[in-house]
Amino acid sequence: MEAWVKDVAPSDSLRRWFGHDPAKWNEFQVRYFAELDGRPDAIQPIVEAASRGSVTLLYSAHDTEHNNAVTLKEYLSKRLQPIP
Repeated sequence: MEAWVKDVAPSDSLRRWFGHDPAKWNEFQVRYFAELDGRPDAIQPIVEAASRGSVTLLYSAHDTEHNNAVTLKEYLSKRLQPIP
């Protein structure tokens, strides 16, 4: 692991609200995207690294489908897509 960019993690209040409840998944993603949009300086190193190659995202949740790394991957994918 080369870097730990903890400032891109969801806020404590968002994590507590979500509580890994799959019923809140879509809204969690919306809120987490908004948090990431509000932290452009924090997300930029990951965007730059991803534009150069593979990036490994780690998470500690038991749920492999509903966690912040899944949302962060989707966020990065959207940020890295070329604009037509």
